[in-house]
Amino acid sequence: METNPQTPNPKPEIKPKSKPAPKRRMVNAFAPTLGVAILLATLFTAWTPNSLFASNLEEQLRLILTPQAPAEAVVSTPQPQLRIGIVAGHNGNDSGAVCTNEDGEVDLTEAEVNLEIAELVKKNLTAQGFQVDLLNEFDTRLNGYRAVALVSIHNDSCEYVNDEATGFKVASSLDTRDVNRAQRLNSCMVDRYQSTTQLTFHAGSITADMREYHAFSEIDPNTITAIIETGFLYLDRDILTGQTELVASGVTQGILCFINNESVIPTPFFTAVP
Repeated sequence: METNPQTPNPKPEIKPKSKPAPKRRMVNAFAPTLGVAILLATLFTAWTPNSLFASNLEEQLRLILTPQAPAEAVVSTPQPQLRIGIVAGHNGNDSGAVCTNEDGEVDLTEAEVNLEIAELVKKNLTAQGFQVDLLNEFDTRLNGYRAVALVSIHNDSCEYVNDEATGFKVASSLDTRDVNRAQRLNSCMVDRYQSTTQLTFHAGSITADMREYHAFSEIDPNTITAIIETGFLYLDRDILTGQTELVASGVTQGILCFINNESVIPTPFFTAVP
């Protein structure tokens, strides 16, 4: 406070009391408190309820306050493709069953039907990301062939047998090293093919030739195998030739059931020749 020179008898100068710090200093003093509040808010936001009660609080603070290097991009390693073998029965060797029309002319062969179904099954499985080999009946690649599964596709007689000669059959190798997995493939093929096509499982006509199919003894013993006769070329001809994609879908679903370990009711092996 200054003294006015025109004022008579000036009062003795009184030393003023200490004044509060300027507003600027108050802001500066408040800054650390505000920083702590922001930090605490960040911690409460970043921590999960479990980390909030973690014992090593100092270590968590250090990690949050220490600049972290950017995370490196994770390089995913592609998984190897599972290999599946599909045999087109009789293809490259003979015609299989031969169907004739009323004039006695050949109008359909089993090999043709088998190949068309096999090609569609390969297409379906390839679209699912599998490596699929389409094999001939006596393909040289069958010698020691290794895959997660091998399925051979066939069909039954063109001749009329009786009204019961309709439906499909499935058999697996009796000499496999893994009976449980072989039975599982067998069960998957039966269940999924039947539910897809609505054809009947014709268990009574499974023969020794099916259970002792030549490829079973040629491939690697660790490869799980099955042979399916997708129908009778006489009574089931309409579905086999007119709804081939449905037939192929049934085979595909059976293979996927096995590979994906899907739920299925076990189907027993048939060991006696009817």
